[in-house]
Amino acid sequence: MLIEGIGPTYGETSPYTRPEKKLGRDEFLNLLITQLKHQNPLKPLDSGEFAAQLAQFSSLEQLFGVNETLADIQESLSVRENGNVLDYIGKVVKTNNNMIFIKDGQMDSSAYTLEGRASVTIFIYNYEGVEVRRVYAGWKDAGEHDLAWDGRDNNGDMVGDGIYGFELDARDEDGLVVPYNTYHSGEVTGVTYQGSIPYLMIGNKLVAPENIIEVRKAVSAQ
Repeated sequence: MLIEGIGPTYGETSPYTRPEKKLGRDEFLNLLITQLKHQNPLKPLDSGEFAAQLAQFSSLEQLFGVNETLADIQESLSVRENGNVLDYIGKVVKTNNNMIFIKDGQMDSSAYTLEGRASVTIFIYNYEGVEVRRVYAGWKDAGEHDLAWDGRDNNGDMVGDGIYGFELDARDEDGLVVPYNTYHSGEVTGVTYQGSIPYLMIGNKLVAPENIIEVRKAVSAQ
């Protein structure tokens, strides 16, 4: 099951940031006890300085209490918000990404928008980033357009089920690049949780609710 935002991205990098180690309540208390153990008996810790450190510890305790209370409030609000994700079931949603999922030969709906009129070439890539199809879509006006791909590779053979990505080369009359955005849409069939985080099930893909940019009713089959 693919989770949006996890796995390969097309044309993007995600730098790794080493997490910082913060001084917590236990570490602060251990430092204070160690200081008392190793103080010079002929020159004990000044009472005023010790009182100041105890005051700092008291303030630290209060801050931890505030943080825990805020965490409880946040969790409560999250539970309330997550209850609304069930309303997405049975609706068609649109998200910002350039992924295509093919299962049993059927392709999820994908689209793109152009900021201006452009000559458009569509490049389809497999999960490893290798080009499998190049489609010249012709001149397109500014606005939204459905992705035109018949599911075949450059040799004319049907591609296998899996995850694909697409990018555009959009150029105006002067050969300059025209900005564009890519979208994926599909019907939400269910909701699942990874830990305490809810995800919408769209085909074999999991989408975070905050990535939804459009919701509409699914068209009933006649």
